[in-house]
Amino acid sequence: MHATQLLSATVERAQERLLDTLEQMTVAEANTMPQPLIKSVTWLVWHTAREMDYQIADLKGIQPLWIRAGWSQKFALDLPDATQDWSHSPEEAAKVIIIDKALLIGYLADALQLTLDYLAEVTDESLLEIIDENWTPAVTREARLVSIVDDAVMHSGQAVYTRRMVMGK
Repeated sequence: MHATQLLSATVERAQERLLDTLEQMTVAEANTMPQPLIKSVTWLVWHTAREMDYQIADLKGIQPLWIRAGWSQKFALDLPDATQDWSHSPEEAAKVIIIDKALLIGYLADALQLTLDYLAEVTDESLLEIIDENWTPAVTREARLVSIVDDAVMHSGQAVYTRRMVMGK
């Protein structure tokens, strides 16, 4: 099994965990922030999709799905498209609300497919290529991909935890 196949399997598991969590919740429960510093399941799923979308789009040299596939208009959030969601304050995170889980599930599915398609194209040799020299040490394609997948896994676990807090189980 190639490294990219492991990354694909891992990010697919994160998606399964996020979808299972959403399935167990009502829209109101998914939108609930149980404490000011704990983001809602809606925010966690949205952010996971967005970080896959934006980072993979950057690696591919294309515009993110958020813009080119019209997800920004579909969500119509009270946030700028260029919002830095990884550093959202509780007030900003609270603006990420949905009225239909299908919207969130659709964006997650599109972002996951973008990620899986990209991983299928990556060769083992290209994993060591330096793609960002703005860090010390410089970031390789492998390090960026591991970071993307790790973030998805982390947020899927946070979603399970948040669901338990909101639902009491």
